[in-house]
Amino acid sequence: MAPYTPSEIEARWQAAWDEAGVFQATRSADKPKYYVLEMFPYPSGRIHMGHVRNYTMGDVIARYKMSTGHNVLHPMGWDAFGMPAENAAMAIGGHPKTWTYDNIADMRGQMKPLGLSIDWSREFATCDPEYYGQQQALFLDMLEAGLVYRKNAQVNWDPVDMTVLANEQVIDGKGWRSGAEVERRALTQWFFKISDMAGELKDALSGLENWPAKVRLMQENWIGESRGIEITFDRTDGNGTIQCYSTRPDTMRGASFIAVAPDHPVAKALEADNPDLAAFVDACRKMDTTEAAMEKAEKKGVDTGLRVKHPVYADVELPVWIGNFVLMDYGTGAVFGCPAHDQRDLDFARKYGLPVQNAFYMPGAEVEVGDEALVPAKTEPVVYIDHFAGIAEATSQQGIDATIDYFEAHGLGQGQVQYRLRDWGLSRQRYWGCPIPVVHCDDCGVVPEKTENLPVELPDDVTFDIPGNPLDRHPTWRDVPCPACGKPARRETDTMDTFVDSSWYFARFTAPRADKPTDLDDAAYWMNVDQYIGGIEHAILHLLYSRFFSRAMRITGHLPQGCEEPFDALFTQGMVTHEIYVTRDENDRPVYHLPEDIEWTESGARLGASGAPVDIIPSAKMSKSKKNVVDPASIIASYGADTARWFVLSDSPPERDVEWTASGAEAAYKHLSRVWTLCDRIGAMDKDAPGTGDDDLLRAMHKTIHDVTMGVESFGFNAAIAKLYGFTATLQKSKASHAAQRQAIMTLAQLMAPMTPHLAEDIWAHQGGEGLIIHAPWPTADEAMLVSDTVTLPIQINGKRRGEITVAADLDKAEVEKLSLATEAVQKALDGGSPKKVIVVPGRIVNVVV
Repeated sequence: MAPYTPSEIEARWQAAWDEAGVFQATRSADKPKYYVLEMFPYPSGRIHMGHVRNYTMGDVIARYKMSTGHNVLHPMGWDAFGMPAENAAMAIGGHPKTWTYDNIADMRGQMKPLGLSIDWSREFATCDPEYYGQQQALFLDMLEAGLVYRKNAQVNWDPVDMTVLANEQVIDGKGWRSGAEVERRALTQWFFKISDMAGELKDALSGLENWPAKVRLMQENWIGESRGIEITFDRTDGNGTIQCYSTRPDTMRGASFIAVAPDHPVAKALEADNPDLAAFVDACRKMDTTEAAMEKAEKKGVDTGLRVKHPVYADVELPVWIGNFVLMDYGTGAVFGCPAHDQRDLDFARKYGLPVQNAFYMPGAEVEVGDEALVPAKTEPVVYIDHFAGIAEATSQQGIDATIDYFEAHGLGQGQVQYRLRDWGLSRQRYWGCPIPVVHCDDCGVVPEKTENLPVELPDDVTFDIPGNPLDRHPTWRDVPCPACGKPARRETDTMDTFVDSSWYFARFTAPRADKPTDLDDAAYWMNVDQYIGGIEHAILHLLYSRFFSRAMRITGHLPQGCEEPFDALFTQGMVTHEIYVTRDENDRPVYHLPEDIEWTESGARLGASGAPVDIIPSAKMSKSKKNVVDPASIIASYGADTARWFVLSDSPPERDVEWTASGAEAAYKHLSRVWTLCDRIGAMDKDAPGTGDDDLLRAMHKTIHDVTMGVESFGFNAAIAKLYGFTATLQKSKASHAAQRQAIMTLAQLMAPMTPHLAEDIWAHQGGEGLIIHAPWPTADEAMLVSDTVTLPIQINGKRRGEITVAADLDKAEVEKLSLATEAVQKALDGGSPKKVIVVPGRIVNVVV
């Protein structure tokens, strides 16, 4: 009997696939196309089991679609720009380019043994000049179309690293890497006009029926549509007005103050002559301005001494404060505070002794607000107090609508729809990114680079021994003639946000060697992506930016009509988790250890090198910093790629997390060995020997075809594998003829092929299958074989299963009851007596109560 040797089997079939070029995608009019894509990885240097799970899911779909007659595109690339490469260059020396391409080579070498059905001929990295040169061409076309602009904006500035930080990179007011106090600075930045498409991006979500509902909701909330009104408040000093945007104008009766942002023109005008106010404003500019951070931060303010007139109640004046909780880039940068009906405003009012006055009550509960604001849902009814528009009991939404109508009718304000979504700032003050292809000329202003001069390549001769952007101090790269007038000018030294790189890569894969961003014929054939797979952590920004870019590329002529939504279907997979092993150093700080460094003894886990006891933290997402990562290379070396693939697919529904365990991997390997042994046994059978139970085996086979097909098509990979386990057991016990068993094992191989392609190919070849199994058509279930003439019913006695009975599927209930009562188990339980009750559920179960 030949043993199961994955190292030999897998290498052989991967070579066969390469030689046959089975995964190289070309346009074809003879087959329907199918484009499956996983979110491409950052080249950190090592893949982990989370990568294996993600790419195996895509591979299952790709291989299944090939077997069902589709022309499949399944490409791979690398999201290769960004700060980690620069950080590595600063920490260990060298160049980001070397670090990145070395990591790509390592990761490609780790991925290929998995046997993924990837068209490697389409591979690219976003740091390839060929790629980012086309990205620069896109930028110039978007600039010409008015989709890109430049303005002065407040940013988070790290004074040590001398770069702009995203809100997410500011932790407790400090730079995530340097630890320096972050400053709020006004810098001239480049922006994409994504806010112009906010309404379209939101409305189109309802058509994405094959996206997870939670992802659509997250995007809808991020876009944040709200209908409100812009209200004009006249200053009592006669020096103009303050405009406030509000989504709850129905609470105007309870207004007790106005709050403006620290960067509001009113605040800027006052800080020059007021040192205390200037100090407060300066402190606000150093705050972390992420939504989560501002929600948790203590609400603080300074009374400017200014007052405004209430727009409705002529005898009411409202004080104007500067508040650290108001942002200039939302609405008008000014809000009216209604403490009774907004918790943030209430906390602020209680802190500074400002009035709190209800605008409404809940029906039957005329209770003044205490420490908790009254904030009913907009669909809930409330009772308004002396509302100027004459409304009494109504829902909050009805009150809002009536208030907006009143304000518009009296010339006090204008109803507006606003969005939380801000324009996308793409400028980054760093080297390792796509250069922004413009030149700054004293005479001509901002001048786009000529298309024939693209790509504007990054210079290789840079160093990172001085903080800041090396492009700023590289005169031979920075200083160039103006493309318009030829006079001395200066290149833009900011580079693009790496989200830009990943916002159109799916389109580039359709023609990765084209001398334009896309080839329209190839894009028209392959787009849209039929199935996109990736982590839920990218549910908002990456997907939103990609949706914007698809629209921008259609406007600029780089995608055909109908490609506004790039991903027809989206699946967000769960994580692969593992226990964390930790000891403590002499200062009681945690020291983390790799799983392979742990030895298990009767007294628990111990560190192999020293024998020190190890604490175990429950399973968590695999993390390099916590060292709870499992190297796929070691798993493949020990058990083979098919074992790794089978385990990550079988242990949990794919949308949920799966915990990697050594015992689980070993069990998967043993099962695949049993399948190979079964194939070997069937191959050695006497081909002419009679058998029994052929129909039963083939009936089970067709039921398995049906169930596995349904499982694969619905991303129920673990459910499909459970059916394969069951059919394997059935086949092992079968006494059917060689012909029936051969048909069954070859069908089993086809059904396993998307999950364990190497083993499947070997079984196919061993049983004399024609050609490669990847080219064999997917088996089809015979509907007639799915209808059984008999049914096996479990028999429960007093709620516990005690036996079963096999009867004709159409036998009437009275006959089923009679046969059940005659069984040995029921007769023994009755002990000569009669049952209290017998319940027959046709086709399901028999319950006997004694």
